[in-house]
This record gives sequence, structure tokens and C-alpha cells, in this order.
Amino acid sequence: MRWVTKLAFIATVLAGMTAAGMPAQASAPEFKGAFSQGGVVFGQTTPGTSVMLDGEKIDTIAPDGNFALGFERDYQGPATLTLTHADGSTEQFTYPIKHREFNIQRIDGLPPKMVTPDPTVMDRIKDDSRQAREARTERFATEYYKSGFIWPATGRISGVYGSQRILNGQPRAAHWGVDVAVPMGTPVVAPADGVVTLAHPDMYFSGATLFIDHGLGVVSAFLHLSKIDVKVGDVVHQGDVVAHSGASGRATGPHLDWRVNVGPTRIDAALLVPPMEQVLAGAKK
Repeated sequence: MRWVTKLAFIATVLAGMTAAGMPAQASAPEFKGAFSQGGVVFGQTTPGTSVMLDGEKIDTIAPDGNFALGFERDYQGPATLTLTHADGSTEQFTYPIKHREFNIQRIDGLPPKMVTPDPTVMDRIKDDSRQAREARTERFATEYYKSGFIWPATGRISGVYGSQRILNGQPRAAHWGVDVAVPMGTPVVAPADGVVTLAHPDMYFSGATLFIDHGLGVVSAFLHLSKIDVKVGDVVHQGDVVAHSGASGRATGPHLDWRVNVGPTRIDAALLVPPMEQVLAGAKK
């Protein structure tokens, strides 16, 4: 099985394990990924087993027992994983979560229109949110993500996951993507195999917006595009050109904003790929 280079292998973590109705030698599921705030882990358990994270059922599990877990920016942990096997027996495991520091920036004296959207566009914003939510609702058990992940564009990192601005004393939502500063019209490639679930030409905040579902609820979003080259339902492969970068929506300049969700959980896309510095250094050789 191929996995992303940066995803560290975490095998049979047994900390805090309790079992009910299982032999004492029962082993924990195996994971590849980062048990950290903003992290994602790909797990594997026995086929036919149901999985719960902190009491919430994981909706999409592949027939071979693979599943994905995502941890929000402010997730405190520890993560509690409960497995219910086909015979009704259960296991429970706990995993510590690495905490991270995020950049907080205060900006005062801005005109009100730059802080609060005009009420006349609120219906449009709500409809954009509905379309994005529905595009993430359909889950695919096909494990497209096994292709591994690459950067959808390369360049200077101009924005990072988890950063937050406080505008005129009002906390704004955290930034959920990683921004890559690239010229207008730079090709954007699929970071992993997947199926297109949203191709919107002009959302209020994000402009031309594209979603690619990589399976098991793992969905990439690409914002502020100048052009989208695929349509809903298309199956794409890692490295395929799917769009071009731009400055559509509420953007201050051309760049690519790449975001990743695991179900409703917004995780740090940069944890799926090698460091940008490493990629750029390799390209110069």
C-alpha cells in the first residue's frame, strides 16, 4: 500500500487501552498519520467493524476496514476510539493529541464593510454554504487517497492553516487552508486521485471553487480560481490539471488556497505532503 511520504507510521498504539469481551492479546488498529491538532490519520481495522471517535460514529469505512479520522484546530484530546466488531465485542483505545501554536493577528481601524458582509448578499452566502455542505455529504468508499498526496501547486507559502485575525476587535473564523502564492493562471493539479463533487464558477467568499473527494470523507477544496477545467462527476488522477489559480471571490491577490476536510472536520492540508521547502529544493536540482 502506498502512502504519503510525510505521514509517519504509527503502529499498534496501546496507551489507555481497555477491552470488553475481547481476548487480552487483542491488538490496536494500525494508523498512518498525525495525531495532532489539525491532523489526519488513516486507520485500518478488521472488515465489518464499526468505528466511533469520541462517541460519534464514523460513517464511511471501506470494505477492507480502512477509515479516516480528522482532528480540528482546537481539538484537546485525548482521542477515544471505540471499535465494535461483527460478533458484538468491543475495544476502546485512547491516543494523546499533539497541541500546536497558531498565529493570531489583530487589525483595527478597518472600514465596517471589510469586516461584516453587506446584508444584501447574505442569502447568496447562505446558499454557497449549502452547496459546499451538500458536496461533502456524499461519501465514497473508493479509496482514491491511496494514490498519496502531492502539492496542487508549488511556490511561496503565504498563508497557513489555523491562523486567525481579530478585525476591529471581532474574532474572525480561523484560516482553514494553506495559501500558495503563485501567478494568475498557474495550473492547479489534483493532489490525489478522486472524483469532482463541486465546480462552482463564483462563490461570494471563495470565488471559483472546486471540490475533489478522495474517498472516506477526505475532500480537497481549491479556492479563488480563475478557471475550472473539470466538471462534477469527473474522476481525476494525481497530477491531472484540474484548474488554474486566480484571485476570484474575496482575495487580495492571485494565489491558491488549498483546504482539506475529513467529513465536517477541517484539517491541515500541509500535513498530507512533504514540506514546500523540500519540494522546491528538489525542483532546483
